[in-house]
Amino acid sequence: MNQLVPLPVLLPLLAAGIKIVLGPSRPMLQRAISVAVLGVVLAVAVVLLAAADRSGPPTVQLGGLPPPVGITLVADRLSALMLVVSAAVTLAVMVYAIGQDMADRGPTTPLSVFHPTYLLLAAGVADAFLAGDLFNLFVGFEIMLMASYVLITLGGTAARIRAGIVYIVVALLSSMLLLTAVAVLYAATGTVNLAQLAGRIAALPDGVALLAELMLLTAFGIKAAVFPLSMWLPDSYPTAPAPVTAVFAGLLTKIGVYGVIRAETLLFPGGALRSTLLVAGLLSMLVGILGAMVQVDLKRLLSFTLVGHIGYMIFGVGLGSVLALAATVFYALHHITVQTTLFLVSGLIERRGGTTSMRGLGGMARTAPLIGVLFFVPAMSLGGIPPLSGFLGKLGLLQAGVRDGGVLALVLVAAAVITSLLTLYSLVKAWNQVFWREPPGTRAVRAETDDTDEETEMPTTVRLPAAMVGATVALTALTLAYTVAGGPLVALTDRTAAELTDPRVYVGAVAPEGTP
Repeated sequence: MNQLVPLPVLLPLLAAGIKIVLGPSRPMLQRAISVAVLGVVLAVAVVLLAAADRSGPPTVQLGGLPPPVGITLVADRLSALMLVVSAAVTLAVMVYAIGQDMADRGPTTPLSVFHPTYLLLAAGVADAFLAGDLFNLFVGFEIMLMASYVLITLGGTAARIRAGIVYIVVALLSSMLLLTAVAVLYAATGTVNLAQLAGRIAALPDGVALLAELMLLTAFGIKAAVFPLSMWLPDSYPTAPAPVTAVFAGLLTKIGVYGVIRAETLLFPGGALRSTLLVAGLLSMLVGILGAMVQVDLKRLLSFTLVGHIGYMIFGVGLGSVLALAATVFYALHHITVQTTLFLVSGLIERRGGTTSMRGLGGMARTAPLIGVLFFVPAMSLGGIPPLSGFLGKLGLLQAGVRDGGVLALVLVAAAVITSLLTLYSLVKAWNQVFWREPPGTRAVRAETDDTDEETEMPTTVRLPAAMVGATVALTALTLAYTVAGGPLVALTDRTAAELTDPRVYVGAVAPEGTP
């Protein structure tokens, strides 16, 4: 079983190299390799999750070198859960991208660039989740970010280049901060292995430990788009092609949340910055959703809701109880899927209506009812309508906040309820403007012929590729599956949270017995 652990990293890297060699001359083979490799990664992730839940974390020391020298990869419950959902999402988005034909015939996004770069992104994501030492976690981030620099500027339009520059500058800043934090911890403890750090950080002077914790949380907070480190996101993500925006918004921010969870449960349990995290979670909720309420572009609206709902996860980490961490993990899984689905649907809307500006859309409930359903289901889940998965995750967080009983925790409970209601309001408003009201052209014609009963012909529509619709349907079904399998999934996240709050299992799996 341990031999399977490196495969989610190595297979996409190997496939990316093969695809670069093949070049753009064999598009069908390129597509087949992408889908097959990501499908195998998903299957391996499911096997690793079953093994981690049944018999403890599978672990491998690459090259046979022990820590702190060797590179450690470990799949505990948290890593495996995140890996399964990320593999499912990256596979669906790849199918969507193939259907959109953004990589095959589009002159601005050549196949020879998109496919290997996307697989490189998938490898970086897997490496970040499986990394058993801080430096390898940094390497995983850098692999992922190198690919994202290319993907976010695909096409080379002025808007994408401008947004890409902002994204790159912010990403480089967070990477430098993370690398500095790694260097500080190595200088202070003599290791970057997570299991060894868990035992050695407690012996550090309070000031050194606090500095390292602050640097790590700031670096991860930038990547997770936690307010006030999130102002770059709404201007960067909406300009990219729909598949790129979807995987960035749904997945990449959760890798930052994953880093925060690891830091606060394994390295700094009961850390001094828990109250700071609660305040950051509160501000993220309120600023994000207030920003969403005033948007007239669907992608920007979804980008601001992304910031707001990152606040829920930071809220759970700040509380730090088993119940709160279980709800945080559940909500992270839900949010990866729901946010990705909504951005894919926005791509369908843009392809059908020619824009994502809600002022220029309307009537799609009549002309594209399937898109309406695909938007409605994840939107209601994000809004927290029972019994959907968003409601289950939010309910767990609210219960954890009430059980905590602190003033700040109760303020966050109230803010979480308000944010959920305002999210629902924003998404219902978007629904009304995009799907329910008449198209702008139709309204203008009817205003001129108000005294007649003449029917106005709806505008010509564009046929949507089956792969784009199928991938979006698959992710919508996965969103519903979280509700149908809510009981077993909640039980699994409970076991994950219990493992996070008792890191002896992780430490025992990563650091060989007797390793200081």
